[in-house]
Amino acid sequence: MTPLTNAFETVASLAELGGPVVAIIMVISAISLAVILLKIWQFFRMGVGRRARAEKAVALFEEGRPREALALARDGRSAAARAVALAIHYRTERRAEKAEIEERIARDVTERFHELQSGFRFLDAVAQIAPLLGLFGTVLGMIDAFRQLQTAGNAVDPSILAGGIWVALLTTAAGLAVAMPVSLVLTWLETRIESERVAVETLTADVLGARIASRPESPATGAGEAALAG
Repeated sequence: MTPLTNAFETVASLAELGGPVVAIIMVISAISLAVILLKIWQFFRMGVGRRARAEKAVALFEEGRPREALALARDGRSAAARAVALAIHYRTERRAEKAEIEERIARDVTERFHELQSGFRFLDAVAQIAPLLGLFGTVLGMIDAFRQLQTAGNAVDPSILAGGIWVALLTTAAGLAVAMPVSLVLTWLETRIESERVAVETLTADVLGARIASRPESPATGAGEAALAG
């Protein structure tokens, strides 16, 4: 018998013992795992936490090399790199005031962060509801155990009560087993988002407040707009 078959049999036996509540918790856990894996892949694809390129672009801009800085920032996939590219582009073009540049960057970054945060509400709901579902299953199990005890009358078998109690507590354990890792992963994801937001604010502030060594030559407007729109 393969390990995969053993795992399926274990899951099936737990669902049978715990009843429909455990089955619901298992379905929720499977969906949560899928969402978590999707978010990790999305964070990797969008370069969350990768600030080296954006920081180097800011350094080049401060050295009076805006063309190289803009080209470097454009190639980045992170929100920080894109925000730096926008800041360099708008500043070298001299087409907008600082407040307007900040507003445009904030609008673009907000859209990206909204995309990154999609699914967070679901994970937060799972972290809160899973223990409650487990407790609900435990209460139902305890009711059933005491009902069987009452039915037995004078011929009370302690094993009946003990068996009913441990089966009832199984649902609470299942709920906590789902809620705790989901809560930890959600906290980690939110921390990464907050770090990215701080990086965007600090790096764009560096660009907008920088005094470059020499007056930069404006890059081609059409090429800049096309690259940044992509």
